[in-house]
Amino acid sequence: MAKKKLQHFAEVETFSNVFQHMQHGPELEDLPLKGKWNEEYFKNNNPIVLEVGCGKGEYTIGLAERFPEKNFIGADLKGARIWRGSKTAIENNMKNVAFLRVRIEQIEKMFAKGEISEIWITFPDPQPQEKREKKRLTSPRFIAKYKNILTPEGKINLKTDSEFFYNYTMEVIKQSNYKLLESTNNLYDHARTMAYSDELESLLNIKTYYEQKFTAKGFNICYAKFEIS
Repeated sequence: MAKKKLQHFAEVETFSNVFQHMQHGPELEDLPLKGKWNEEYFKNNNPIVLEVGCGKGEYTIGLAERFPEKNFIGADLKGARIWRGSKTAIENNMKNVAFLRVRIEQIEKMFAKGEISEIWITFPDPQPQEKREKKRLTSPRFIAKYKNILTPEGKINLKTDSEFFYNYTMEVIKQSNYKLLESTNNLYDHARTMAYSDELESLLNIKTYYEQKFTAKGFNICYAKFEIS
């Protein structure tokens, strides 16, 4: 397993759709593509959608397949995870996909103000210990970072199997007076009463490895969509 992981790390280094920005310290420089993703990488003016904590990239790839009129970037710390999504994108000649190996805490160094139109947070670590609240990807600390890279009308989507994390996020939305657009603590049951749309299709039909495991065990999937402008 360790040998395979090292092979994946080495291969990721050669992928043209992967950008790694793993410097340390307070003097971290901006990624050269900051503010220039569409101009220099995607070569179009389509909206950019970011998945934070993308893991193996299944959701980034799934969204990119369904919405070719948008550009998608998956960000994660683990290079061995990113390998799978980036390799799939290369094998399928997907020009609207990129991956970014970075600490999410440093996301403002990767994108300019208003460069991202939408953010997806899919099955993050819920960090249930109270002392780890700042590490939760919907904590006020992270929301402030997202606000600096989202367009004024930009949206955040959350999918999680953790009722704790969902309830925590709902409380953050309430206390900050963010605009809640959609929410349910049982997505697949709720879907029966929702109007069918391309967006609903993406919610129902794109399942990460972890989501498949959770639903197979009978866990409810929670979903929320909100604006922070």
